[in-house]
Amino acid sequence: MRLSGLVLLLLAVGHVLIMHVWDEGVDRVNFEFIQLRWASPFWKTWDWLMLVLALLHGVNGLRVIVLDYVRPAGLRLAINSFFLVLGAALMVLGTIIVVTFDPTDWPAVT
Repeated sequence: MRLSGLVLLLLAVGHVLIMHVWDEGVDRVNFEFIQLRWASPFWKTWDWLMLVLALLHGVNGLRVIVLDYVRPAGLRLAINSFFLVLGAALMVLGTIIVVTFDPTDWPAVT
């Protein structure tokens, strides 16, 4: 988790700088910007890695909180299972969106 946390930190800082700081900042971020960005496999991979690592860290953090505060073993298993299934579902949905998004399927935004 430490190495993936470092990678996630670099991806997130890069995301914030690119999307919110450089050039015109958030004023330039619109659907057309995302179409251009996701036309590149590099940016699709960047965003997918950020999604996967953030979900893994979030679910693992919730698991640790549950281990610290929930005492009954059955309840702990149920809560951890819920978070695991939710995280897996979000990961699958996010992966489908990133992989299947085709910027040429959408009309140009003017």
